[in-house]
Amino acid sequence: MDVFEVHRRLIRDYKEYTSGSVVIDDPRIGEKVSKSLADGDQWPDPWLSLNPSFASGGTVDHLADDLGLLHPECKRIFRTGKDKRGATIRPIRFHRHQRDAIEAAESKDSYVLTTGTGSGKSLGYIVPIVSRILSEKRPGDPPSIKAIIVYPMNA
Repeated sequence: MDVFEVHRRLIRDYKEYTSGSVVIDDPRIGEKVSKSLADGDQWPDPWLSLNPSFASGGTVDHLADDLGLLHPECKRIFRTGKDKRGATIRPIRFHRHQRDAIEAAESKDSYVLTTGTGSGKSLGYIVPIVSRILSEKRPGDPPSIKAIIVYPMNA
């Protein structure tokens, strides 16, 4: 499917629809409307974004220490970047929609996280799962399966 051809066809069809149902008797108004249609004033140019900006949801350290939403061990697990020795150095910074998902999971509510490709949906469910497993672990518990993650969800 050629999305740009679909866009051109949609505009052409919409233009025919909106201009074919009205007869304008005043030549000055008719001229203005014709020019406006020719200039494309009825529809904006398509918007394409390859690097969307998401509202900040705070760091993993903030969610664990300041808000108590995550088990403290999540601060060690969810880090990014490496120093010269290979140790991870920076806490992950969440988007607002990821934090909202973490809050919903912490409250034990069901939730659906819908957002664009590459926006971090996976962290919106993996982080709360890891945090819950860590929170429910008791000293002396034998190793056992705590969660099964079927991934990727869209395959």
